[in-house]
Order: sequence, then structure tokens, then C-alpha cells
Amino acid sequence: MIEQLDQWASAFSSFMWGFPLLFLLVGGGLYFLILSRFLPFRYFGHAIAVLRGKYDDPNDPGQINHFEALTTALAATVGMGNIAGVAVAISIGGPGAVFWMWISGIIGMCTKFFTCTLAIMYRGKDSAGEVQGGPMYFIVEGLGRQWKPMAVFFSLAGMIGALPAFNVNQLTQAIRDILLVPNGIETGFYTNLITGVLLAVATGIVILGGLKRISQAAARLVPTMVILYFLAVLTILVMHASELPHYIAYIFTDAFSANNYKGDPVFGGVVGALIVLGIKRGAFSNEAGIGTAPMAHGAAKTAEPIREGLVAMLGPFIDTLIVCTMTAMAILVTGVWETTESNGVTLTSQAFESALSGVGPYVLLVCISIFSLSSLLSYGYYGSKCTSFLIGAHKKHYYNYLYLLSIVAGATLSLDIVLNIIDGTFALMAIPTMLASLILAPKVMAAAKEYFAKL
Repeated sequence: MIEQLDQWASAFSSFMWGFPLLFLLVGGGLYFLILSRFLPFRYFGHAIAVLRGKYDDPNDPGQINHFEALTTALAATVGMGNIAGVAVAISIGGPGAVFWMWISGIIGMCTKFFTCTLAIMYRGKDSAGEVQGGPMYFIVEGLGRQWKPMAVFFSLAGMIGALPAFNVNQLTQAIRDILLVPNGIETGFYTNLITGVLLAVATGIVILGGLKRISQAAARLVPTMVILYFLAVLTILVMHASELPHYIAYIFTDAFSANNYKGDPVFGGVVGALIVLGIKRGAFSNEAGIGTAPMAHGAAKTAEPIREGLVAMLGPFIDTLIVCTMTAMAILVTGVWETTESNGVTLTSQAFESALSGVGPYVLLVCISIFSLSSLLSYGYYGSKCTSFLIGAHKKHYYNYLYLLSIVAGATLSLDIVLNIIDGTFALMAIPTMLASLILAPKVMAAAKEYFAKL
């Protein structure tokens, strides 16, 4: 039965991540870039000023400030996708996969600007009368009630896509490979189950307290985890400084030759397959165009949609262009990607062990634990928000119980099954998010023109 589930999940993911979806994500992102004339990048400094609170007004509608909105979104995106996801990409595609992740990140910055601006422009109210934002709301409020089936479709996919199976699976694997096995502790179903239960308890304490508690926890966890991880990887890169120029160049050359790609050809060749791999892992990492981040940014305390769009744009920059690159370089310069068949978090762990013998894996385990916990908090919020849209705010707590049970289940499933199911549902979420954003893009540009004229 497990083998059949694995085959079904693989077929589902491959079908969903075909050419039409890639065209929608990449082509749509390029359209946003051209339509805006690279506007988000031109106002990068202004985005930093907004994030620092220069324009905050406590009387603006919303629930959380700009910084809390960004860290809540980053708590989901700066997670296992940056550690395990990058390792998966390199183990299958080699260094060239990193280049296509970068492309995904650059395009994603502009996509996030549009989708998260819309999340503020077209906010709605849930059944409890609370102001809410996100793809399901900007579809209905921006396009009209006749488009509600598409909003319902997004919410149904979001309830599944928000389940934390990948993060839990990889954290369980990290605890097993770094902490338990090296210390002679026998591992198996029961150790995985215990890990899942402990994670469910820790997550439940926070997510059952609602968005405010989640955003406050994220605001503390995200800066800490990024700084700690940055210092650890920087130490590895300094130790292998002589290798850096070679691998930076190799990322570019391998991106167009695909000499290290180990999977099946796509679109008639291995380069096409490598592009798909990089874009897919990049999308999983930064979630641009998927529709999760607009749910966090839609709760921001602001009356200016463009400001929140600019803050949201910083997400893929931090997530893909900085954190993912750090993980990739650590794996490449230590050479473990060529000497082992491991993938996922185990490959990243071996890179840390190779450079920082003895303490490296434990430092990584601390980072992974913080990354995973922060992701679990944000995804729980996303899933409950989708549930609230579908069946009412007074019933959204039922999703939290399902979510906590799925944490236990995720600790015991195989990586391939988990990865394929989440990839496939992310693709389902991207379809309504991108279609609505493309239709409403001219409204964003009109608002941007008005906003920057006032600056």
C-alpha cells in the first residue's frame, strides 16, 4: 500500500508541475517584472524603511505590524525548504539547480509584490467580522462573487498544502541521524512517533493562541534562526574560501549543461528537467505565487497596500537569494554532494560534519529545530485561515486539531511521499493565486502610481 501511495504521489506531483504551471509561475512573474518596470527593485530602500516602522500608524486597520507580517511569512518560507529542499535539489540536479532557484527567487520578488499588495487592496471580513486578507479574499473582493468557486478551490488546496508533513519529516530525520543514531540509540517507528507527539505539543501551545501569539513567536524566532544559521555557514565558507570562486562559476556553467542531473529528462532534455527542478524547489522555498504569504501580509496593520507589497518583496530575497545560497555553498564547498548518495537534511548535516567535525551537526540540529518550529506555527495559521473562509471563523479551531494530528503522521511517513504530495498541492494553490493576480495586476500598478506620486 505504501508503494502504491508513493507511485500515486509521484505521478500527481509530476502532472501538476508540468509546462502549464511553470509557464504560469515563470511567465506570470516575468509579466509582473515588465509591467512594473522593475518597480519593486527600484524602491528596495523604501521597503527597508517601511519594514523598520517608519510609516507605522497604530490606527490603521489590521492585526499585526509590517515586521510581524514579514516574519510570520518568513517563518513559513525560511524553513526546511532552505536546508532540506536545497539539498534535494543539489542531490538530483547538481550545482546548476542553484542557478534556477536564484531565477525563481528574483522573479518571485516581483510576484510577491503583486500578490501581497492585492492582499491589502482587497481585504474582506470573516464570519466573525475580523478583517482578513489572502488569495481567497482578493479573488472574491477584487474579481466579484461569481469567482468564489476559485476562492473555494484555493482554500481547499490550502488546507492540504499547509499540513506540516515535510517539515516534521525532515526534523525527525535530523534528530534520528544527528542525535540518536550516533549515540547508539535504536531508532524506528516508536522514536519517530515520540518526536511527532512532542512537536505536536509544542506547536499546539502556540497555534491554539491565535495569530497574535504566532506572530510574536515568529518575530522572536526568525531573526534568531537566520543569524545563527548565517554564522554557522559563514564559518564553513571561510574554512573553504579557496573553493568558493570555483563553485560560484560552476553554478552558472552547470545550469546550462546539466552535467550532474540524475533524474529523467523533461521537455526533451536534461536542461529542461534541471530548470523544472530548480523552479520547483525555489517555489517551495519562497512560495512566491503559491498564495500562502498573502495570508500573513493581509493581516498587516496598514492602509497603504503598496507598502505591504514592498515589505513582502523582501521575503524571497532573504529566503532564496541569501539563506538558500548559504546552504548550497556549504554543501558544494565541502564536497559531500559528490561523495554520498544522501539527500535532504542528511546531506546538509554531512556538510556541517565535514567542516565542523563534532559540533557541526549539533549546530545544524539547533537551526533545524528553530526553522521547523517556526514553519509549523505559520502553516497552522494558514490552514486555519483557509478553514475559516470555507466553514466560518467559529469552526476554524477544528483544523488546528487535524493539523496537530498530521504532525504525528508526518514524523512516520517517507520523504518521497511527503515531498510529492506537498509539491502537488502547492501547484493547485498557485493556479487561482496567479490567475487572479494577473487579472488584477493593472489595479496594482494604478495604486503604485498614485502611492509613489505622494511620496
